Parts: sequence; structure tokens; C-alpha cells
Amino acid sequence: MLIVGAKGFAKEVLEVVHQLNQLDNLVFYDDVNDDVPEKLFGQFPVLRTIEAALIYFKTIDNQFTIGIGNPVLRKKLCDKFTDLGGEFVSTISPLAAIGSFDVQIGIGSNILSGSVFSNGIRVGKGSIVYYNSVITHDCIIGDFVEISPSVTLLGRCIIGCCTQIGSNATILPSIRIGKNVIIGAGSVVTKDLPDNCLAVGVPAKIIKELAPLEF
Repeated sequence: MLIVGAKGFAKEVLEVVHQLNQLDNLVFYDDVNDDVPEKLFGQFPVLRTIEAALIYFKTIDNQFTIGIGNPVLRKKLCDKFTDLGGEFVSTISPLAAIGSFDVQIGIGSNILSGSVFSNGIRVGKGSIVYYNSVITHDCIIGDFVEISPSVTLLGRCIIGCCTQIGSNATILPSIRIGKNVIIGAGSVVTKDLPDNCLAVGVPAKIIKELAPLEF
């Protein structure tokens, strides 16, 4: 497997891959940061060029996942590496508690240790669910959503694509949150939120409008 990115969140993904015992032929990709070593943790090669990634896909393994948290960048990198012939795959920690009935997790999602999923859950493509987050019954999470540590989504929430929910935020039951929304850490969302906004506080209030996504 190739993990796109070799810094912060990529190290979280590495731990999940380790838990899954899938370290054979594992490599990282980073063509941006000069301070990344040739081998991460002295063990895992870091590829620096698209040409090197293409050779890896053709000769070793075409599976990849994304070790970068930003939702918009994740979407762009997904498209880029899929176009190279890569297969976008999920990494789901065996230490996550996943409900037994009607749970669907989209391709390329990263589910970290300690996260809890009830039944009747939908998680879209390329999303992140961080440590100790709780997603209760019948929630729907769009593509490329980032759910930070210890977030709680109560029943029947709907979260739009490319939304970021900050650590320890709580979304009350049946709330609808639009796409490209940022919810501040510790916020409590008690009312629906439209697309393209930043909301913070208890209860959460919109403090800024965001530029619409270009895709």
C-alpha cells in the first residue's frame, strides 16, 4: 500500500495499517516537504515523484490511502492517484467498535482506534473518523468529511461532504449540516447549518461565510 502524505495524519494511518498487519511493501508519498526522511521511522520508503508512484503501482501494489487530513486536498489527491491507476482503499482499525447491522463505510475512509459506530450508519468516500468519536444510529456522513477526536454525532444527523468537525464537538439529533462547513472544537450544534460556513460555540453560531467549493 501507498500512503499519500508522510507527516502528521499519515502517522495515524500507519498505526492502523500496523494493527491490520499490512506493513509488507508499505511506502509513503511526499513531494512537498523537504524535511521528511528517505525512510519514515527508518523503515518505510518515502517516494518523491509521480513517476516513482506510477512505477510502484505498476510493479508492486496499486492500493493507496490518504494520510492528509484536509478534506479538499484529500479529494484532489484521490482523483490524482486514481488517475494514475491506483485503487483507493480504506483503513479501518480493528480497535474501532463497528455496529453489526447496516453499517456502510465508503472506500478510502480512515477509521481510527476507539471510534464507535452504532447501526444504520453511512460514511461516504474518503472520510476520516478520529479517536474516540461516537456516531449513533442512522447518521449519514458525506464524502471527504473530517471528524476530529471525541466528536459525538447523535441519531439521524446528516453531514455534508468536505465538512470538518472539531474535537469534542456534539451534533444534536436530526441536525443537517451542509457541505464545506467547519465546526469549531467543543461546539454544540443545535440547529441546521447551511453550506459554506464556519460555526463555533455553545450553541454553535455562524461567524463566517466560506468560499464555495470549486468541484
